[in-house]
Amino acid sequence: MYRTALSPWVERFAPLIREGGTVLDLACGGGRHARYLDALGYRVVAVDIDVSGLEDLSTNENVEIIGADLESDDWPLSERRFDGVVVTNYLHRPHLPLLVESLDPHGVLIYDSFGKGNEKYGRPRNPAFLLEPGELLDAFAPQLTVVAYEHGVEETPRPAVRQRICAVNATEHAAPRQVTP
Repeated sequence: MYRTALSPWVERFAPLIREGGTVLDLACGGGRHARYLDALGYRVVAVDIDVSGLEDLSTNENVEIIGADLESDDWPLSERRFDGVVVTNYLHRPHLPLLVESLDPHGVLIYDSFGKGNEKYGRPRNPAFLLEPGELLDAFAPQLTVVAYEHGVEETPRPAVRQRICAVNATEHAAPRQVTP
């Protein structure tokens, strides 16, 4: 069903997102997570510069596809809020504060990308695309409640250094929610 394996991090924490909510799949690539989230019953906004791999989703009323150059164009999602934001294998540091602003109360951020040290194992090697140790914590912990964080070497599906965070926008005006991942 999916051309590339799903991120186990996304699979693990997607159930924290409000049932039936709207999820942003940022830099969605071929749409593996957009398809997965749609299959779970979420409405999905899939954004990437090249959306040609999402043609099969173009008639799906639960999936909105936005073609945008995320690194050159203005932020295409101003004023929009989401129950969940998913980012995998992508890093553009100017977007990090915008991701927090894009979360509804109790919105869930699920972020999984490459960390410093990955250059020993393959691409990406460019430090501009590798997270420094603790960088996701520094970017999100001051505003969000961290559910889980990891940074380290993994062996499967291929050796890589990964950094991951799952965090919730637990604002003081929203009632607490009990969910076990």
